[in-house]
Amino acid sequence: MGKVADMVLQMRNNPQDVRFSDLCVVCDSYFGTARQKGGSHRIYRTPWQGDPRINIQNDKGKAKIYQVKQVLKAIEMLEVNYGSEK
Repeated sequence: MGKVADMVLQMRNNPQDVRFSDLCVVCDSYFGTARQKGGSHRIYRTPWQGDPRINIQNDKGKAKIYQVKQVLKAIEMLEVNYGSEK
């Protein structure tokens, strides 16, 4: 397994203990460079419109749990509908 796949597996097993920097690495790998990096949020483009949106926020070095779950849902949707697995 690769580094990103290990991070995704760890996120699935324990979504409440994810570092923001790790979530950024996963999102960069699956969705490309964030279109917005300024401020407290990072926003990623997806090949579909609407939810789940990829909008993550740094919370004192940790990722917010609900945002980790949204990213996991988006990765699942990406893999199922677009066949992109890392």
